Amino acid sequence: MKYTVLTLFPEIIDAYFASSIMAKAVNRGIVAYRSVNIRDFALDKHRTCDDAPYGGGAGMLMLAEPLGKALESVGAVPKDDAGHLSGRVIYLSPGGRPFTQDVARELAREDELILLCGRYEGIDQRIIDAYVDQEISIGDYVLSSGEVAALAVIDATYRLVDRVITAESLEEESFSGGLLEYPQYTRPELYGTLKVPELLLSGHHENIRRWRLKKRVEKTLALRPDLIRRGEDTGLFDGETRKLIQELGGERNERDTGHRSLPDEG
Repeated sequence: MKYTVLTLFPEIIDAYFASSIMAKAVNRGIVAYRSVNIRDFALDKHRTCDDAPYGGGAGMLMLAEPLGKALESVGAVPKDDAGHLSGRVIYLSPGGRPFTQDVARELAREDELILLCGRYEGIDQRIIDAYVDQEISIGDYVLSSGEVAALAVIDATYRLVDRVITAESLEEESFSGGLLEYPQYTRPELYGTLKVPELLLSGHHENIRRWRLKKRVEKTLALRPDLIRRGEDTGLFDGETRKLIQELGGERNERDTGHRSLPDEG
């Protein structure tokens, strides 16, 4: 996987790729990257990359000319010419497609992602129309830094690339199988008055598996019931999971209403 990031602040991107698991992936040749400074393509000696928007309004807008030249320097060409010759061009924008784990998996299958980082009030719409394959939003909020959003996309996708981390680590984490991850514990067994659940110390793998699945369902019902509804609507869950959802969902409803349903007396 190759990441190409177009930015006004390449030092932010460079620092990330030099750290932690990402640095190991780069050193092993699994991941490659380049940060491209948009200012290098400015047309004046002051390296100006923004100006006031037509029509008035607060803030400044990133100029089309430096952005277009920067994109073409990494292999992108205007859509009307011949399509993109390089990787998928993504513009990070609060108005874009919501970024989810499913989208992360989709993007992780690409050979290259070209990530365009906006600043100020965003970028000239003509760049989006001419070069951008997809706009992506990491959440329903506004950031001052497109770099932060780009790094979120990079972090969520590179870990899904084969050989970056073990496949087993991905199997039961949050959002896999439509559920959140179960609670986890490590040493010491006793922290203050809080103990590790006895079952996790038993060594009984099947009981541990069932406990973890139950905890995943409990947590998802409590924190993200929308994921449960989505999984049910799409037929994502197996029989064991559906049974737990029914049982634990019923118990939760009883707690919320403060009473138990009585059997029919006929």
